[in-house]
Amino acid sequence: MARPVWTGVLSFGLVTVPVALYTATSSHDVRFHQLQRGTSDRVRNKRVNERTGKEVEFSDIVKGYEVAEGEYVIVEPEELEQISPGRSRTIDIAGFVDLADVDPIFFDKTYYLGPRGKEYQKVYALLVEALDHAGKVGLAMFAMRGKEYLTAVRSENGLLELHTMHFADEVRDARTEVGDLPEKTKLSAQEIKTAEQLIGMLAIDWKPEEWHDTYEEQVKKLVEDKLAGREIAVSAGPAPEATNVIDLMDVLRRSLEGARKPAAEGPAGQPKKTAGRTRTARTGHSPKAAGGKKSTSTRASTGKSTSKRTSATGKRQLSQLTKTELYQRATDLDIQGRSTMTRDQLQHALEQTSHRHRAAS
Repeated sequence: MARPVWTGVLSFGLVTVPVALYTATSSHDVRFHQLQRGTSDRVRNKRVNERTGKEVEFSDIVKGYEVAEGEYVIVEPEELEQISPGRSRTIDIAGFVDLADVDPIFFDKTYYLGPRGKEYQKVYALLVEALDHAGKVGLAMFAMRGKEYLTAVRSENGLLELHTMHFADEVRDARTEVGDLPEKTKLSAQEIKTAEQLIGMLAIDWKPEEWHDTYEEQVKKLVEDKLAGREIAVSAGPAPEATNVIDLMDVLRRSLEGARKPAAEGPAGQPKKTAGRTRTARTGHSPKAAGGKKSTSTRASTGKSTSKRTSATGKRQLSQLTKTELYQRATDLDIQGRSTMTRDQLQHALEQTSHRHRAAS
């Protein structure tokens, strides 16, 4: 069982319940050490005086707020501690708002809030049920680790979650940050209708367990291949072409047609939905085997997986396959640059490969 990162009291009105705060998420990033090229020597960062070039002890470092170029107001760590919000012992809910009214951009990090002891489970369960039925979230100011947070407490799956939030002045204005945003764009009713149909045809159920970090998997595979002494080559492939405004309606129709065909082939007449359809195709560049070397892809190392994949998907035309299925065939055939290809580019590459194989035979 995980240790709480904070313990205290959650209160709303005259109702209070002792709670404990737990981290809800964790990062699985692949971590690397910095080494000097050609050696196994670690490279470490040091605090160095930029004028003298000498290393500075941590105890001799103070904070400086720059008021003009080269002019600072010095602030000692003790002075910051005196005005620091410190460690709050209470999450005091100031009010409740509709969850639908809170833009997701304000949410930052998520924590679990659990009752601190079995004797408090009934009061805890009351707040869980009340928030769930009301569809509300409680807003509260909360201090932890020397920083003050705006937080939202909500009910989810039978427990309480606490989300730290950004303050309004921390959220940037999209109109000043993003260039070329459309102001008033004229769209035909048919274009909108067709785009909505395409969205409907590509609708899937949200199953988070079916989505995974394929880049992390590729990095680990790259490390394994290098450890085994297999040489690799990376190909970026052709860059995706932007949709021409003139051909927008034609592209929408072809996209809709491509989405309809595989959908009709689901079991018992049910639409075929692939949760990871676009996820796989959006991954970064995959390591490829260098010419004449052993393939770095275990699926492409023999012809068996290709034949199995072909039998699994049947004798359908390439135009009837989803992007995920096209990508899988391209992986089996070790087509370089597949990870950055659009659906049409994948189909074209597979057709060209098939033509070459027939010509060679």
